Amino acid sequence: MTIILFIAVLFFLILVHELGHFVTAKWAKMQVDEFAIGFPPRLFSIKKGETEYSINLIPIGGYVKIMGENGSDEPNNADHSRSFGMRPKIHQAIVLLAGVTMNVLVAWLIFFAVAMIGTPTAVSETDYNTEKAFLTITNTVPNSPADEAGIPSGARVVGVQTEEGSLNTLTPTSFTNFVEDADGPVTIQYTHKGDLGSATIEPRAGVIESEPEREVVGVATALVENKKLGPIDAFISATQRTVNSFWAITVGLSSFLASAFTLSADIEEVTGPIGIAGMVGDAAEFGFVTLMVFTAFISLNLAVINLLPIPALDGGRLLFVIAEAIIRRPINPEWMARVNLAGFALLILLMVAVTYNDLLRLF
Repeated sequence: MTIILFIAVLFFLILVHELGHFVTAKWAKMQVDEFAIGFPPRLFSIKKGETEYSINLIPIGGYVKIMGENGSDEPNNADHSRSFGMRPKIHQAIVLLAGVTMNVLVAWLIFFAVAMIGTPTAVSETDYNTEKAFLTITNTVPNSPADEAGIPSGARVVGVQTEEGSLNTLTPTSFTNFVEDADGPVTIQYTHKGDLGSATIEPRAGVIESEPEREVVGVATALVENKKLGPIDAFISATQRTVNSFWAITVGLSSFLASAFTLSADIEEVTGPIGIAGMVGDAAEFGFVTLMVFTAFISLNLAVINLLPIPALDGGRLLFVIAEAIIRRPINPEWMARVNLAGFALLILLMVAVTYNDLLRLF
């Protein structure tokens, strides 16, 4: 299920990104030869008009092939006026930035919708609405009694009992004290994804490394309330969240790349497709809203990555357009094609490296 969710999220984000390129290229009267989701080998394709629409096997990207975009792919019988390089520079820039713009817009729309629907938010024990806030399991310690009993992260606690009595106030502090004071097994009743569950657990010591003497069941809890905003506040919140997240991702990625140039980067800081797939599954465990928020963050990450000034990425291609506008003549198309190919090879190498790192984490 996690893999299916990951592919669905990635397919959606790649689709909207490439749609941005496709729609603006058509608007700019460029000839679009192919609209593809995924990288070859090809699984399915259909041609309508001048454009071939294809689904490819490797679902980690996509592309819109525009005549002349790579500098040396124009057939002899083509209408060269519709070539990428023959259109105005401002149109070229708009086409190249359209994919990133779509990813940012999708993130903003998700943040806006989530703010209107309601976002699960941790609230203080000293100031909360007893009818709206619920004790929620935010994390389960691996190999702890709770983990072994199958209590999932994201579960909402609805009851806690021992042979001596029941917990009346469901807050993180009262839950922790109740468990530690128990002389025997603790029964935790919870709901998760609409289903009611129950587990009887024996607290034990040695679960928390920093406090090995404490007897616990191995869960982290918080009071969570679903907070909704009105349209105006949701608009402001979505805008702030999009800008702040985009900037934070940019700063973080820039810092990593700077350390890479000084050979001090830690590759373990980077997560590849396998790691992200696991995160999608974890987000889904907390519900639809959490999954959508995580999707928004992935969309913003794709936007920032595509803006990097690396050949084969939108940012690298945009640099060529800016350079041509400055020097007022086209760059040698064969040289540009070779540089783009080298950039693509670099991206594939990086993808292999981070995927290998993901596999090391698993095994």
